[in-house]
Amino acid sequence: MIDDNTQQSAHTEAADQDAMPPDDPNLWQLDEPTLAAKYQTDPENGLSTAEAEHRLQQDGRNELETKRVSCFVQFIKQFNNSIIYILAAAAVMTFFMHRYSDSIVIGLVIIANAIIGYVQERQAGNALERIREMLISKNFVIRDGQKLEVDARDLVVGDLVNLEAGDAVPADMRLIAADNLSVQESVLTGETAPVEKIEEPMADTKLALADRLNMVYASTAVTSGSGYGVVTATAEATEIGHIQQSVGEVKNKPTPLMRNLNSLGFGLSIAIVVAAVLLFLLGMVMHTYSLPTLLIAVITMVVGSMPEGLPASTSVVLAMGTRQMTKKNVIVKSLPAVETLGAVDIVNTDKTGTLTKNEMTVTKVVTPHHFFDVTGVGYDDNGGVNFDGALKLNGKTMDWHQDKSMEWLVNIAGQTTDAQLHFENNRWELTGEPTDGALTTLYRKMTGHDPEVAEVDSLPFDSAFRFSARLADLNGQRLLMVKGSPATVLRLTNQAHNPDYWEHAMADLTSEGLRVVALAYQVVDETVDTIDAKSIGGLELAGMVGIIDPPREEAAAAIAELRQAGVEVKMITGDHPDTAMAIANKLNLAPNVKAISGPEIDALDDEQLKAKIDDYNVFARATPENKLRIVRAQQANDHVVSMTGDGVNDAPALKQADIGVAMGIKGTEVAKESADMVLADDDFADIVAAVREGRHVFDNIRKTIRFLLPTSFAEGLVVIISILMGHELPLYPTQLLWINMVSALTIQFAFIFEPPEAGIMARGPRNVKAGLLSKLDSFEIVYVSLLISGLGIFAYDYLTALGLPNVVGSTMSLNIIIFGKIFYLFNLRNDHPVISKYFFQNKMAFYIIGILIVLQLGIIYLPFMQSVFHTTSINFWYGWGIPIIAGIIVLIVTEIGKFIRFRFIDRDEALN
Repeated sequence: MIDDNTQQSAHTEAADQDAMPPDDPNLWQLDEPTLAAKYQTDPENGLSTAEAEHRLQQDGRNELETKRVSCFVQFIKQFNNSIIYILAAAAVMTFFMHRYSDSIVIGLVIIANAIIGYVQERQAGNALERIREMLISKNFVIRDGQKLEVDARDLVVGDLVNLEAGDAVPADMRLIAADNLSVQESVLTGETAPVEKIEEPMADTKLALADRLNMVYASTAVTSGSGYGVVTATAEATEIGHIQQSVGEVKNKPTPLMRNLNSLGFGLSIAIVVAAVLLFLLGMVMHTYSLPTLLIAVITMVVGSMPEGLPASTSVVLAMGTRQMTKKNVIVKSLPAVETLGAVDIVNTDKTGTLTKNEMTVTKVVTPHHFFDVTGVGYDDNGGVNFDGALKLNGKTMDWHQDKSMEWLVNIAGQTTDAQLHFENNRWELTGEPTDGALTTLYRKMTGHDPEVAEVDSLPFDSAFRFSARLADLNGQRLLMVKGSPATVLRLTNQAHNPDYWEHAMADLTSEGLRVVALAYQVVDETVDTIDAKSIGGLELAGMVGIIDPPREEAAAAIAELRQAGVEVKMITGDHPDTAMAIANKLNLAPNVKAISGPEIDALDDEQLKAKIDDYNVFARATPENKLRIVRAQQANDHVVSMTGDGVNDAPALKQADIGVAMGIKGTEVAKESADMVLADDDFADIVAAVREGRHVFDNIRKTIRFLLPTSFAEGLVVIISILMGHELPLYPTQLLWINMVSALTIQFAFIFEPPEAGIMARGPRNVKAGLLSKLDSFEIVYVSLLISGLGIFAYDYLTALGLPNVVGSTMSLNIIIFGKIFYLFNLRNDHPVISKYFFQNKMAFYIIGILIVLQLGIIYLPFMQSVFHTTSINFWYGWGIPIIAGIIVLIVTEIGKFIRFRFIDRDEALN
């Protein structure tokens, strides 16, 4: 196992070497006196309180500092948008032309958009901070000869720290005492099995991280035993600190949505500016208006045509998606990330703790006569035995007590384990070795209670002889009970005469990726009170158990849903390929599971990896560098990639991915800081909800864009057509600003509340290179904008030709634009005919329309509003009848277009 991890930590070895002078021996080579002298500490009494305070002031707290963006910078970033640039220029120009009301309205729209985006990102950041505060640990430290419990953040280099089973290792340390100490280092290496630690110096001058058996590292966990260590590094100087620094080398990049929006915004901005310049030049040649009036008309055209509500609408849609995600225990750190999962076509995920429970479980039991399947997952004692006392046996049932060997095995499992389980935070927590935890759980499943051990003597596990033993009194007998490596235990038993049976049993268990442990016993004389490892022999083999970190049941269902949605799920793990393949098959990860190992990846250059990366769905024995290269190779093949993980070794890949997803409970700080999303409850199934919500968010953003562009262009076209025809403007500049302002406050937000379309998870991920709008969308934008503007100009000319005042025609044209928007909204809400059972599905749309109509009543009939916006009180027919008819015409035409689009044109082509 150690050799397999050598490459995985090679980068950390290099970091350590760089941090030391060339002639300085490595920490694992130092004996205790040299170590104490190096760090000026006492290996018996620790540091003095005064010295600890001095070092804390000098070196800072033992915590990983995160690069937080200041509130001011985060707010200013909201203005980085080409649409905002042009609107800001328009606001400045109108201000210097003394059109203060116009300038103020444009400025308010810009600021409102910035505030919306800023508030939502700050809320997401605060939620993540609350998780961080929940994960602060405490440890026992020897200072002035006294054992004190201190906050891990207050540890300093040279502190003497006591480690016990269940403790989180708070800093990098060199052990000076280790009593059966084992440490779970999966956050650094990805390995599930704990590493046995020693206290003696090691002679090698070069050792990979996993080989440094007398060192322990921050963010790992003690699974069994106890020990003392001298703190050698804190905060950024630790191994996870080194990885965090390497994460910083991965550059941030815009999400697919932001790339699409930036491209759209830039293209629209250029087109509108070019049109404005040409229109201004044409107006000067035609002498339609005076120069100041022409300039105001052109600025009005720009402001009217510019979809200034797009950034605000996008931010609000994303913010609603963020809130929905939070309700589902998914914390989003930045607004655009909420949509990115909807676009992904590959979800890379860690195995341990993500697809699996990270709780070792006995799933198979083999006795001399039977093969048993044990039900139940993790440390919960539910499962295994039905209410009638029957256990599954090859699809049938039997009372497990009928197999005497099974009775012996269950009792040995309970008597030889040192693990303890306690229920905390709505889950079972383990104190002790994961293997012992699996045996304790087996005993509790079979018997319904915790084991009571009448221990006489015990022999801890030793790698030299590959087994542990316990002498105990059970049922009036003194028993020697042994558990350990099957090959070793078999040599100590009377079963050597039946090797084929046990060889077949072990082959069956290992083929499923199970870790096999053999259990045996021997009745001894009551006078025996000590265990002599060298004299053990003639044991009776009770059987073998197959142990695995079982897949999460919800993960299997989530993978099935993702596959149905066209998203490939790929496993990246530090575990053995056989174990990874077994879990992948149990989860039905793909129709044909194919694995490649880290060393095999190392043998490929970037071009070769790019060519072969899509052939594999399991990546085993993967180092942090492997994970980073895997993600980059997938992105090089134009995939939109998500990476899910919890360990420090996942951090670089989390940041490189288009969307990084970290675990909130078991995830390390480095992983959470590198990710774009955090699963607060560590439930992989939440990713399915996130993908669904991401697609829902994109649909609503796309509907918003399809709504804003033609209705905005219609306003601009009214000005353009009037200038080209030499007519008076049907709409005053303040009226166009009013349309934009009330639309920004009301109708454009109706899509926020639109429920997801049926079958949203049945279609594949969107093509991010295709942009936000299809050719059909562009055609629709053109004809709808021409339709609405044409109706407005036609009605204006009709009324003024009848001899009515211009102000009456202008007021009616204003309402025509508004009702054109209202009726077009109903066309765009969903893909169904407007008159259908879905008509009242979005009730908020009706409330929003009601608010808009009330505002229109105000601008038309309130005297102070009439003076500002050049409107007048008009009768129902001119003011409301003609605009409603115009709106109905817009609805009929667009409904015909929708019918043709979805009845005669391939749906996928229309959407992409």
